[in-house]
Amino acid sequence: MTANQFRPLLGERGLQPAPRFLAAVPFRRAPSLFQLHYSDRFLTVVACAGAGLAAAALAGLPDAGPAWLAVAVWLALWGLYLSVVNVGQTFYGFGWETLLLEAGFLAIFLGPAATAPPTLVLWLYRWLLFRVEFGAGLIKLRGDRCWRDLSCLDYHHETQPLPGPLSWYFHHLPARLHKAEVLANHATQLVVPFGLFAPQPVATVAGRFLDAVLPVDPPATLAVPAGWQQAAVIALTVAVAALSVRPARNLLGRRQLMNASFDPLRLVNTYGAFGAVTRVRREVVLEGTDDPTPGPSTIWREYQFKAKPGDPHRRPRQVAPYHLRLDWLAWFAAMSPPSAHPWMAELVTRLLQNDPATLKLLGPNPFPDDPPALVRARLYRYRFTTVAERRATGAWWSRHLVGEYLPPLRLDPVSGGPARRPSGSNGSASSPPAN
Repeated sequence: MTANQFRPLLGERGLQPAPRFLAAVPFRRAPSLFQLHYSDRFLTVVACAGAGLAAAALAGLPDAGPAWLAVAVWLALWGLYLSVVNVGQTFYGFGWETLLLEAGFLAIFLGPAATAPPTLVLWLYRWLLFRVEFGAGLIKLRGDRCWRDLSCLDYHHETQPLPGPLSWYFHHLPARLHKAEVLANHATQLVVPFGLFAPQPVATVAGRFLDAVLPVDPPATLAVPAGWQQAAVIALTVAVAALSVRPARNLLGRRQLMNASFDPLRLVNTYGAFGAVTRVRREVVLEGTDDPTPGPSTIWREYQFKAKPGDPHRRPRQVAPYHLRLDWLAWFAAMSPPSAHPWMAELVTRLLQNDPATLKLLGPNPFPDDPPALVRARLYRYRFTTVAERRATGAWWSRHLVGEYLPPLRLDPVSGGPARRPSGSNGSASSPPAN
């Protein structure tokens, strides 16, 4: 994922260039290998090294060596991903980034497969899982009223970031079933997590679903962890206990933060999801034309994202567990003005340049031969079609134009280099002169 998406999003010519971020943020605030050196080539080396080590760990190769080898591999994996996330800015600002880092850091102390996993580490994983679920449950109860009146699922299947292939069908379920969905969510996130700390067999029942998805067949006999590993686990437990104070206070506080880190290493974090649910879906639609002087008869061709709604006749795609970062951020962009998302102007610039790396993040290029003369962004209101509309038209979505998001923009006609906006603004593309 990093090898495929980081360069056009955050590389030297990315929408949010990492070198610019690294020049402004010191190491102590964002520890990363890239603080020592950044280049797109080095980024590729880091990404490929991480993928290679992950494949080796999945195959169990480190477990065949001495205990320190497994520790070293998991430490390297954590350090490499931390290096990426800490310079990833908006495009790596999701809660699951910190979740992967926290879970990955704990994995360092599990030891090889032939060694009995330390009990303290297993309890730290329970504490992590509790914060993930209970934090998500609390943020809902404290947030949007629809979670309390059980109506959030009347909207969420339609307005979630990237609806899936079954979302249209779930959206059209009866309202009473949507209420049952919300009640089941509350039970899963606010009640079940306490079972993780209960005596057996309650704890096993609370984690039963995970066992069904990720069955584990441990060896008949497991070695006792070495003394150095036991000492490291004790030190880890003390550190996590100290770092848990702020996340625990956050859980109990009225102004609960969602998906926040309290230390630059992201060791103990707070989590949450969808504290607010949007009732109306808006989408930014990018369009280009090869007409340099647009008029009423100008033909505008639409750019399609890989998964977010665009063509109303395209069925929502299944992309999880793959994460399409640009599609997700475009969902956020539609909720606020373009000034809150400066990367949008950079995206328009790259489209005007027919930048190959950026275009790989999107669907088929509507301008395969020559770059467009102008690119604009318009805001649409999307909703799922009704059953009758779907039967009559074959469309999954219905949409209507809300207004302009970005006016028609073009590259600077004089320099042909970095694009500019009209005088007095700080964007990266310029509006055409009036006809």
